[in-house]
Amino acid sequence: MLAPATSLSKRIALRVTLILVLLLCILASTGIAFILSTKQSVYQAAQDRLEPTESTNTAEYFPVGIDPVNELIIEQPTVDGFLYEYLAYTDQTNPRSWWYALTATLANYDWYQQLASPVSRIIVIWPGERTDEVAETSGAVLRWDRAQRDDFISMSRNLGGLPEGTLFPGRYVTHRYASPAEIALMINDRFQNEIIERYPPTLADTLPLAEVLTIASLLEREARDFTDMREISGIIWNRLFIDMPLQLDATLQYVKANERMDRVWWPVVRPADKFLDSPFNTYQHAGLPPSPIANPSPEAILAALNPKATTCYFYFHDTKRNFYCSDTYEEHVEKLKAIYGRGS
Repeated sequence: MLAPATSLSKRIALRVTLILVLLLCILASTGIAFILSTKQSVYQAAQDRLEPTESTNTAEYFPVGIDPVNELIIEQPTVDGFLYEYLAYTDQTNPRSWWYALTATLANYDWYQQLASPVSRIIVIWPGERTDEVAETSGAVLRWDRAQRDDFISMSRNLGGLPEGTLFPGRYVTHRYASPAEIALMINDRFQNEIIERYPPTLADTLPLAEVLTIASLLEREARDFTDMREISGIIWNRLFIDMPLQLDATLQYVKANERMDRVWWPVVRPADKFLDSPFNTYQHAGLPPSPIANPSPEAILAALNPKATTCYFYFHDTKRNFYCSDTYEEHVEKLKAIYGRGS
């Protein structure tokens, strides 16, 4: 009497198993197809960026809303239009999008790099990374040894003329045996096309590009988005105008990382770090750091050149990265107490 029921149960179990196997095969096939499509899209986007761009004579210069000589902020109405027309990212190239984050993360794995094109490699430079960071991540993908990574750092700094700030963030496609010199030259070419050719030549005497890159690197590490960058840029310029120390934690992180041996690029800041002995310590020294602390995005450079006119001199973010600014230190402390229950 139990045999038919048992046989039926076995048939049901077998069908369920087959269905599950079929679903797993479908999911696996879909996953592989999706991963392949991400790599193809990365290749296409990277190749598009390598196509010849506007020449120096026709490049659209960055709008400028800062007058450093007269210590004035004059907001330009063309800033947002410039951002969206010349600097705006697509969903596939926006470093703050999930798609970019996904493909950039996958690029760290050999099996992904082997897909679709086993002879080529994708390297990724994130906005706000240090040159040392780029050497480590790119070197891992291209399997450089320590000497080759050091060569890349040296070549990049020689080409850009600065320790940090001239490695253009983005994704690059190269062959798997690319040398440090090849990668350094490829990245520098992008920087020349995207930044140097867009920097107004009439601005060089009153506001050298190195100073703008320094401010942009601070914004890249301190701000959440382009709007945030412009607000903080306004506060930085306000402080510079009155020779007030910038007091930015990102510079303390840079100092601490330079003193560490464990490859922690942006370590946590402690109150005692405000007394670190370094020209990059913006709590101890007024004015800008000696050079950029990271490699900024074009939007950070645009924000450095186009701060928001503000009366604020102090700011902070809450745990959700919401932005608060104040005209006075007393007001700043009151806001800190209201948000965090304590002042600073």
